[in-house]
Amino acid sequence: MARSKSISLHKAYTTFEKQFGDREGVEDVIISKRRVQYEEQVKENPKNYDAWFDYARLEETSGDVDRVRDVYERAIAQIPPTQEKRHWRRYIYLWIFYAIWEEMESKDVERARQIYQECLKLIPHKKFTFAKIWLMKAQFEIRQQQLQAARKTLGQAIGMCSKDKLFKGYVELEIKLFEFVRCRTLYEKHIEWNPANCQAWIKFAELERGLDDLERTRAIFELAISQQVLDMPELLWKAYIDFEEEEGEYERTRHLYERLLEKTDHVKVWISYAHFEINVPDDDEDETEEDEEKPVSEAAKTRARKIFERALKSMKDKDLKEERVSLLNAHLSFERTHGTEEDIEKVQKQMPRKTKRRRKLDDDSYEEYVDYVFPADDEQTKKLSNFLAMAQSWKQAGGTIGGGGD
Repeated sequence: MARSKSISLHKAYTTFEKQFGDREGVEDVIISKRRVQYEEQVKENPKNYDAWFDYARLEETSGDVDRVRDVYERAIAQIPPTQEKRHWRRYIYLWIFYAIWEEMESKDVERARQIYQECLKLIPHKKFTFAKIWLMKAQFEIRQQQLQAARKTLGQAIGMCSKDKLFKGYVELEIKLFEFVRCRTLYEKHIEWNPANCQAWIKFAELERGLDDLERTRAIFELAISQQVLDMPELLWKAYIDFEEEEGEYERTRHLYERLLEKTDHVKVWISYAHFEINVPDDDEDETEEDEEKPVSEAAKTRARKIFERALKSMKDKDLKEERVSLLNAHLSFERTHGTEEDIEKVQKQMPRKTKRRRKLDDDSYEEYVDYVFPADDEQTKKLSNFLAMAQSWKQAGGTIGGGGD
């Protein structure tokens, strides 16, 4: 039948069902019409995975198991034309939705397992893989109470195509099972495979701390910060510092801050160091009453101020003006909370004034920028100018450098 006649017939049938049929009849007509539309779409472009998704959902609502399977089987037969991961991303979800439907709706566990297995066979793992499908297969086996099968799946995944997500998922599984020895082994393999992954190091240390092995925790952190390449070193150092502070090892924490400052002169490290000193209890304080609000001791304030002063000197020596302003703002905030009016005024006097300047660019054009002029620098410049002016006057007056005359 011609398409124009088919559309007219469907329209007439739909109108008839709406007038004289029941709700089920109307729904059947609508589904039938949409089914024809999807068939045309996938015939026109068999690799249109979005059309296959919509078609499968339509059949799922109809409740016909054979039709659902037929659509999914036809859909997964449309393998991407290349072995490029971007072409496979949408396609893989056809397998995932198919397996989930078989397990949850059709209740055919063996068929769901077979779908996962066939999908994993199809993926070219030497070129790329999908951690999601491996993890979903393992989670499926757990739901079927097949622990060994789940472990075998993840072990195979790590052996064949290691990924951070796979290690993470495997560890999470073993933690839920309280298999901490297995977790330790997995973390060791993970950091051996990717020693730059700071999150893996941190999680490994957290595991050992949770097992109350503090020396092992420190050893892991020390090994971690000694790595030549790290993806997020700032998080790793923060985790190590937080660990020592939470354990009440304040001297160790100070030592870590000093070691970190040898590697980076970042303003946030200095500010964090100063704030740490405020929170360190004095030797004569009772730490058992830590829930009670206590005033900050003068000794703690002095320690924090010394950190701010060291930081400001370091930024000044390196001519890092933006960082210097950030430090002064942090110092001022500290004094407003903990200092006297005199302390606040002392910091305010160090605050710079903004001035607009122009600088030449590579293309010989100029741009305007905001510069900071610090009172201390201004005074130093003024003294230098006065000295140079005096030297110039002395030279013009006929002064000479040297001892007495002949």
